[in-house]
Amino acid sequence: MNKKWQIYDINEKTINEIVEKYKINRLLATILSNRNINTEEDIKLFLHPTRADFHDPFLMTDMEKAVERIIEAINKKENITIYGDYDVDGITSITVLKSFFRDRGIEVKTYIPNRLDEGYGLNNNAIEQIKNQSCDLMITVDCGISAIKEIDYANSLGLETIITDHHEAGTEIPKAFAVIDNKRKDSKYPFRELAGVGVVFKLIQALSIKLNLKEEEYLKYLDIVCIGTISDIVPLIDENRVITKLGLMLVRQTKNIGLQSILNASGYSKIDSSTISFGVAPRINACGRMGKAEEALKLFLSKNINEVVDLTKELNEYNRIRQEKEKEIYENALEQIEKEHLDKKNTIIVKGENWHHGVIGIVSSKITEKYFKPSILLSFEDDGMGQGSGRSIPGFDLHEALMNCMDSIEKFGGHAMAIGISVKKENFENFKKEFEEIAQKMHVNEIIPIINIDAKINLSDITKEMVESLSKLEPFGEGNKMPVFVFKNLKIDSIRALSEGKHLKLTLKDNNTIASAIGFNLGYMSEEYKIGDKIDVVGVLEINSFNGVESLQINIKDIMKSI
Repeated sequence: MNKKWQIYDINEKTINEIVEKYKINRLLATILSNRNINTEEDIKLFLHPTRADFHDPFLMTDMEKAVERIIEAINKKENITIYGDYDVDGITSITVLKSFFRDRGIEVKTYIPNRLDEGYGLNNNAIEQIKNQSCDLMITVDCGISAIKEIDYANSLGLETIITDHHEAGTEIPKAFAVIDNKRKDSKYPFRELAGVGVVFKLIQALSIKLNLKEEEYLKYLDIVCIGTISDIVPLIDENRVITKLGLMLVRQTKNIGLQSILNASGYSKIDSSTISFGVAPRINACGRMGKAEEALKLFLSKNINEVVDLTKELNEYNRIRQEKEKEIYENALEQIEKEHLDKKNTIIVKGENWHHGVIGIVSSKITEKYFKPSILLSFEDDGMGQGSGRSIPGFDLHEALMNCMDSIEKFGGHAMAIGISVKKENFENFKKEFEEIAQKMHVNEIIPIINIDAKINLSDITKEMVESLSKLEPFGEGNKMPVFVFKNLKIDSIRALSEGKHLKLTLKDNNTIASAIGFNLGYMSEEYKIGDKIDVVGVLEINSFNGVESLQINIKDIMKSI
């Protein structure tokens, strides 16, 4: 697949000023300049955020109201239930809020809907069950902003609700006692991109201020808040940058024995954003995907080391099962794509019988990444109803496209890049045809993947110190991607495929300098290039540690023949 390489325009004047003023190397200064982090305030916040950089929580709409109601509930010894989502953001949100209450000597109940039976968000059966347990106040975390009818039902039962959420708000806001969501149209808060756990963090910060508690009483949860924020793929800028930069410091010395156990189980030698994204998050999410989210919550809340050891084993097992089911569905989907030549179309829609609902979203992401096309996977049950997930590519609004397919869809929800969907079996072929035609009209085939490149580097200029300095830009994630570099006119010294042709392994030479390179999922390129070829490479610089020996390595994103 052809990709467009786009190198940032270098602003020499700004780069020189950053180098001189902040005494950092030119490469770091270049990356900061590329990301428009060039004022004194921006650079300070990015490189050295402090607790003083948190915004005032009472700037949030309904925060004052929510805090007063919670303090009233505490004083009256009312029964409180926290209702949260089953993903990492939801589980960490419940963990932080329940722990804050517990540290005040207040026991609260929790409720997580089962992904497989109940689906996402509030539902009337759960609300009725919570009310029947004599609940006086329900606090939602990471959900609730779209639950108009469900909150009306809670109100009819006499159950008061405080909503804390971070998802997009519609034109109508639920009639809860208080609704805290920075994506409300009337929000005056200076930052709107907090994760659900970030909103909860602001709530306990506000409670701590009202209760005259020390800052440490809410700051001590930043390790868990950091996990949820990085895992939810929100932009790691502004207040999220403060949360994750400070939070990672706490993660490295966490006192949460559940988190420590899952970090150890991940097998990563270094704790950074990659450890969270690829080591911790999948294990926690696997619980929700398998309908066992309560186990992940228990892990974070447990004070018993024996229980933590057992729960960690369970999480590892859920993750193994998730990987197996994901691989099975992925291979099945690839067979359909090859058989029906779907890779030649504008969109990829595949179906299966009784596919596991908890993992088809991940498979859709992998299909979209592999073919750079919008994809939708549908799993049909015995009743003829198909439930599915879809993922899109930058430049194609999946939500908007599906709005034009309502004749063949039962229901759907989501946003531009990801959706959940229901389609009847008898409408499948019509839907498939209709969606393909709409994508064609929206010229999806003209969208070319772009790789943004921070700088051109010569192999001879790379040093271990240079690569290690890039860690100052951590944590990496949405809104702060790992720096990408281009290396020109390199000679292939060796080339081979690894893992049954899946990955690519190279040694590359520039005059007398040789560097190792790895290309994950680029194994097919071993047939396209040979020893002696001159190539240009785009990739990420990293230090590879193997058998206690560290070496510099290029993690390849793309290759093309040198001109």
